[in-house]
Amino acid sequence: MPRPSYRTRSRKRVKVKVPGGRLTIHYKREKAKHARCSKCGKPLSGIPRMIPSEIRKLNRTRRRISRMFGGQLCAQCLKTSLKQAIRAL
Repeated sequence: MPRPSYRTRSRKRVKVKVPGGRLTIHYKREKAKHARCSKCGKPLSGIPRMIPSEIRKLNRTRRRISRMFGGQLCAQCLKTSLKQAIRAL
């Protein structure tokens, strides 16, 4: 009997031949949601769609965008917040 968290049809099932020769069912992990902008909530482009433990294994350049607030704000929100900051000076 599978673990209770695996008892759902949303998990993909893969038949795998084990060394003993019999077929077993392995449950694939669900894909992570997109990283989102903290201001507007739009999906961030350039950030891989992986779970945190997989992202940690990537190079630093592949983890996030190399600009100010890369990985937290989308380009439009960053642009507007920079404009507001400069106007406030």
